[in-house]
Amino acid sequence: MLMLRLFVGYFDAPVENSFTHNWVVMSANDKVLSAEDVQAIAHLARLKIQEDSIPETVNNLSRIVDFVGQLEAVSVEDSEPMAHPLDLSQRLRVDAVTETDQREKFQGCAPDVSDGTYLVPKVMD
Repeated sequence: MLMLRLFVGYFDAPVENSFTHNWVVMSANDKVLSAEDVQAIAHLARLKIQEDSIPETVNNLSRIVDFVGQLEAVSVEDSEPMAHPLDLSQRLRVDAVTETDQREKFQGCAPDVSDGTYLVPKVMD
């Protein structure tokens, strides 16, 4: 069973700048979050949710929690980690030099050069 732990925090008093917290524990079988849970999540995320859209947001977040529960139910013990779901090889370009060496041209306008490197003033001791 999936346990979703939400950290619900709020500031008690702005003058004291104190921070208190509560833990809300839900299982994936609890398909509905309360409106208060959604408002607490929105506060933590610094989101403003309009009152008329709270029921829709409760439904959407509950569906996400339910989907995470479905994902947790899938057995992945015999699966190997992969970088991509499809067995494809990446097309690579030929590793060949395509530009000519223009170091002398670029360093020609530099104020100070020595042995092919740019010299800059010392800024720290």
